[in-house]
Amino acid sequence: MPPVVPPFLIGLIAAPLAKRVVKPLMRGLVKTSVGLVLEVKRAAHEAGEGLQDLAAEVTAEVVAAQMADGGDRERQPQPQPQPQPQSAPQDGAASDGQPKGPAKGRPPAVAGKGH
Repeated sequence: MPPVVPPFLIGLIAAPLAKRVVKPLMRGLVKTSVGLVLEVKRAAHEAGEGLQDLAAEVTAEVVAAQMADGGDRERQPQPQPQPQPQSAPQDGAASDGQPKGPAKGRPPAVAGKGH
């Protein structure tokens, strides 16, 4: 029967070997990830600049079009609003000019008496 080696002894021997192998792998993985992140940031920044340039160009075109149209609009007469016809008064006065009587359940107002 082969001798039994405790697992912690295997760990003690394998740890330095694993450290020598895993550390460069992890370093390469992190270095690649950082490079990828920087590349994505650069691309996003360029895309943002492109959108800002496009927005500035469109704004300039719209302002120029408004300026060109604005001169023509000032020369044209503006339509005048039509006056609205007077409708029947709705503030409690009758259509014949006489005030209505007191509302149901309310006594008539007495002149000179303040509340």
